[in-house]
Amino acid sequence: MGAARVGIGGPVGSGKTALIERLIPSFSRRGVSIAVVTNDLVTAEDANRIRRSGLIDPNRVAAVEAGACPHTVIREDPTLNIAAADDLENRFPDVELILIESGGDNLASTFSLDLVDWWMFVIDVAGGDDIPRKNGPGLIKCDLLVINKTDLAPHVGVDLSLMEREATAARNGKPLSFTNCRHQKGIEEVTDRLMSEVLFR
Repeated sequence: MGAARVGIGGPVGSGKTALIERLIPSFSRRGVSIAVVTNDLVTAEDANRIRRSGLIDPNRVAAVEAGACPHTVIREDPTLNIAAADDLENRFPDVELILIESGGDNLASTFSLDLVDWWMFVIDVAGGDDIPRKNGPGLIKCDLLVINKTDLAPHVGVDLSLMEREATAARNGKPLSFTNCRHQKGIEEVTDRLMSEVLFR
């Protein structure tokens, strides 16, 4: 049985890479061996950021250049990402979890279940508290909705309690988490959910 594969999608600037940077040490403290695949349009910017972070062996970070709309290589034809994840598993047989970060996309972005076992979608409060009312497939279909940058709410006029109610209603009660990656808030809750629902620990 191979490593579990978890997708992390969401719009540009929502904090996907920052979330990964917080999840890496959280899993490390729990003894979980991980690797990362990032997706960018025509660069390896996010992969290089994680490699330079000192949080993970740089060789455990693979970069996929989509060369097209970001959702193409996570949904329509995920061959490049599957190959990248397979390569990481072959080179690091101890890997238990591979985090696959999509390129920055819109609310219609979803992951193929040929690529991932479970996926989350990241939005941020600076995008406005009306995002849940827009009923984007990414927001509705994901296994976990992460609402990031909660510290910005008072500065952008966002009512977090309203956002929570509307997101819960839009998702028919499926789970969501609030995070503030800058101050490491909500990270352990996300890790706990991945541990129980993906790694079954």
